Amino acid sequence: MTLAPTRTRSRLLDDDEPRPFVVERADGASPFFLTCDHAGLLIPRRLGDLGVEERARRTHIGWDVGALAVASRLSALLDATLVAQPYSRLVIDCNRVVGTEPSIPPRSERTDIPGNLDLAADARRAREREIYEPYHAEIERLLDQRAAAGRATVLLAVHSFTPIYDGVPRPWHVALSTDDYRPLADAMLSALREEHDLVVGDNEPYSVDDVDYGIPVHGARRRLPRALLEIRNDRIETEAGQEEWAARLARVLRGVRLL
Repeated sequence: MTLAPTRTRSRLLDDDEPRPFVVERADGASPFFLTCDHAGLLIPRRLGDLGVEERARRTHIGWDVGALAVASRLSALLDATLVAQPYSRLVIDCNRVVGTEPSIPPRSERTDIPGNLDLAADARRAREREIYEPYHAEIERLLDQRAAAGRATVLLAVHSFTPIYDGVPRPWHVALSTDDYRPLADAMLSALREEHDLVVGDNEPYSVDDVDYGIPVHGARRRLPRALLEIRNDRIETEAGQEEWAARLARVLRGVRLL
């Protein structure tokens, strides 16, 4: 385990490092527009490993396990645009309002994040400028294009959650999290409950709150139909599980009538 020394230069990403967003099917025909805020495990090389062992980083504290694979398969099945963010949520959480503690967490569940402690303002700003802002700017750009073309858009943020958090088991297999807009979540909840083999959560284990960014900013401000999807990650750790859930969700979403 290594922790990169503090640097005074404000640049974060080197030219050969991946850009902070991945787009699939930018011109997808579906009204569904998918995002995946916690898609990857990348850490800029200037940050070393943030002082966190790889085994811990590969758990839910570092990313949403299985979420990108499900979102990518769902994108293909629906011909839906997907925008995903490949850097670890430990570097900066792209579904949190900047400046809040969860944005660059000093601790996640029971794990300290030494590389996030006592950050200088320019170090925080570099993460915002080079990862957070370009990712959200790309979402905004694509949503602006759709609006200009008169295309209908339904925003679905794809996430996953851990089966046990801080020692407390979570019974839900899948859940929908919302703000005050309910039609998309209600339609999906109804369809998922008809599957009979699922424990379905409504704003469990999370709801959209005042530190969330994606649904309030990209969805509510544009008055788009919107919801945040959470899948329990033990269901989508394997390729078989990812394919099963993508197919299930595609079936559910094809039956949703909002527009």
